[in-house]
Amino acid sequence: MWFPRFASDRVLRTRSVEAGFALTLSEQNTERLYCLSPQAEALGLHRGMSLADARAFCPSLITQPARPDLDARFLRVLRRWALRYCPWVGLEGPDGLVLDITGSAHLLGGEAALLKDMRARLVRAGISVRLGLGDTRGAAWAYAHFGEDKALSDLPVAALRLEEATVTALQRLGLRTIGDLTRAARAPLARRFGPGLLRRLDQARGDMPEAINPEPEPPHYATRLTLPEPIGLLPDVMAATARLLEPLCCKLKQHEAGARKLVLSVQRVNQGSQQVELRLASAMREAARILPLFERGLATVDAGFGIDVMRLEAVLVEPLPVAQLGAPRAPAQTATASEQLNDLITRIGTRIGLENVQRFLPADSHIPERSFLIAPAAFSTPQGGWACHRPRPLHLFAPEPILARGGTPPSAFRWRGMALRTGRATGPERIAPEWWLEEESWRSGLRDYWVLDTREGRRLWVFFTPQSPGWFVHGEFA
Repeated sequence: MWFPRFASDRVLRTRSVEAGFALTLSEQNTERLYCLSPQAEALGLHRGMSLADARAFCPSLITQPARPDLDARFLRVLRRWALRYCPWVGLEGPDGLVLDITGSAHLLGGEAALLKDMRARLVRAGISVRLGLGDTRGAAWAYAHFGEDKALSDLPVAALRLEEATVTALQRLGLRTIGDLTRAARAPLARRFGPGLLRRLDQARGDMPEAINPEPEPPHYATRLTLPEPIGLLPDVMAATARLLEPLCCKLKQHEAGARKLVLSVQRVNQGSQQVELRLASAMREAARILPLFERGLATVDAGFGIDVMRLEAVLVEPLPVAQLGAPRAPAQTATASEQLNDLITRIGTRIGLENVQRFLPADSHIPERSFLIAPAAFSTPQGGWACHRPRPLHLFAPEPILARGGTPPSAFRWRGMALRTGRATGPERIAPEWWLEEESWRSGLRDYWVLDTREGRRLWVFFTPQSPGWFVHGEFA
């Protein structure tokens, strides 16, 4: 299977466009056409053309940046779909699939019926395809790219999957078709072009085998337990869950992965079922740490007349490479401080949701309101402290105007109905707005910040605006 317009078909199958459409990709600081729709090709555009030239030919051209990563993901989806025709399906470059239908074509009524079914399903899905059927992998590739209605010897030498420079050199020698290459002496060709040329020729003709390597299926992290007698007590359900966790965690460790989301399904004798979902704050694969986190969820399970089937599946998995350990920990030290924090976040998250357990992270900005981020603790990592040379208050709020008197800084002022007197003042610290951002609250311009220790015991962070004189309180130190 060769998909000549694979990238553009992936986009257009979900959003139809009547005009010319093309995907662009940056190459050496130049935007070039990466994949085109049939309408764009009909206008005289071609792959590799610069976007500026394409706009000159077709001002109404609709473009969109190419996403090779999404194309690769969609090709793997098609590979799994192609397993309906045979068990041996592999990838053939970034825009093709190769199938070994030996022994499986008769299941759909023969090779012609199989190709017809393939083409009909793909066209119905909005994907352009060209199919090639041959006795060898090389011949099938050649028929798909250069025509199914010709003999192999009549196809051009480019059908042998050769490099462009090799094809050009062969054409200059008068060897334009595979038949011409077959009739030529092999020894001079091997001396001039190396063994790769003859290897491709032998693979296409069937004189040299070429295997199809199917993509390995991703590991499936799930375990199942069928009980001889129904259970219903919480200790029994916990013990059965522990038996499910052990092989699951071993498989996770074998593949250097950790679970972030686990789903435990219990089936009652009356065919009813219930699921317990556990979302973890960090990737884990230690059964001893995961099992206690299931207790709260299992306590809500209605066992009915008894549970006889249990199934545990890791539905969300992340890479968790093996880490170098230090000295062996004592049995009492079952978890580090970081692991204990993650377990605590998980326990709280099972009650209020992991997204609601949040942490502050520093941000790269000198504007007080933009100097921090709030992110879910389970999906972020703690970072270093804030890079600031002056102290920042623990409590920040919207600037509140004050009535001040007595110079700069003010010797006395009123704030929130309180009369305050300045005991000590530290500053000023001038902060300018970030001109590349539109911050509504900073349109007044520069600010001169002061730390005021009042005689009444409050320590405030105030600022003065020189361009429009006025004093404001922006925060309070603890």
